[in-house]
Amino acid sequence: MNRNVIITCAVTGSADTVGKHPNIPVTPEQIAASAIEAAEAGAAAVHLHVRDPETGEASRDPALYRETVARIRDNGADVVINLTTCMGGDVYFGPPEEPMKLGNMTDMASADERLEHVIELRPEICTLDCGSMNFGEGNYVMTNTVDTLRVMAKGIQAAGVKPEVEIFDFGHLWFVKQMLSEGLLDPPPLYQLCLGVPYGAEANTQTMKAMVDNLPPGAIWAGFGLGSMQMPMVAQAMLLGGHVRVGLEDNLYLDKGVFASNADLVNRAVTIVESLGGKVQSPSEARKTLGLR
Repeated sequence: MNRNVIITCAVTGSADTVGKHPNIPVTPEQIAASAIEAAEAGAAAVHLHVRDPETGEASRDPALYRETVARIRDNGADVVINLTTCMGGDVYFGPPEEPMKLGNMTDMASADERLEHVIELRPEICTLDCGSMNFGEGNYVMTNTVDTLRVMAKGIQAAGVKPEVEIFDFGHLWFVKQMLSEGLLDPPPLYQLCLGVPYGAEANTQTMKAMVDNLPPGAIWAGFGLGSMQMPMVAQAMLLGGHVRVGLEDNLYLDKGVFASNADLVNRAVTIVESLGGKVQSPSEARKTLGLR
C-alpha cells in the first residue's frame, strides 16, 4: 500500500466533452485557471491538453500550449506541469466496405511535430502513449507505431523531460520493457495505467493488479479509471502501491447527475487518500519521488 500519494489532475483532455459539461476548460485562460485551482486543492501535478478556443475541439497548436503554460508559471503556482504528446496519431478509417476513405478528423503528424511544444517549453513531464489501439466505438484508431515511439522517446530523453508512459493495454507494457532495454527510457520509468477506455484494459481490480504485477522492480506508477470508476480506482491504485489521477479529462461528475470541477475531483481524491490513512504529496515532494530534474 502507498501511504504517500501523488495526485495528478488531468484538466481537460481531447475528447468531445464540451457539449456534455457546462464548464469544460477550453481557452488557455480557462485551462490554466482550472489547473491552478486543482493545484490549490491538492494536486501535485497537472496533465494538460489544449483546445481550439473557437470550437472547443482538441488542438496541438504550440501557441496554445505556450500561452497556457505561461499563465500557470506567471501565476507562481507550485505545480508539476505534464504536457500531452498524444495529438497527431489519430486515424478515422472509412466504413468496413471503404476503409481507406479516411474521415476528415484524421490527424497524423511526424514525431518531431508531436514534440514541438515539449522541446520549446520543457515541462517537467510529458506523456508518451505506448501503443496503438481501437479507442471507443466506430472506426477510430489511436495510432502510435513502434518506430514513431522510439523517435519520440529519444527526443524526450534528449530534452531532459521525464516521460510518463501511458499504458492502455498489456502489449504497451511489453514495449516499454523493450524501450528500456534499448536505453530509450531512463530508469526508473514512470507508468500511468489508463483503465476503462473501450477497448483497452478494463477498469477493475483484477486488471490493475495484473498490470502492476507486470511492472519491473522499482517502477513508479499511477493509475486511473474512466467515468464512474474514477474514484474506485483512486482507492485501488493506492492499495496496490501506486499514485493516482483524477480530472475532467476522465470523468465529468462528482456524484450521479452532479457536474464536477477539477478542484472538486481533486478534493474528493484527497479525502479518499486521507481516509485510507495516507498523505498527499506536495509538488516539491513529488519532484523528489519522481526524480525530476
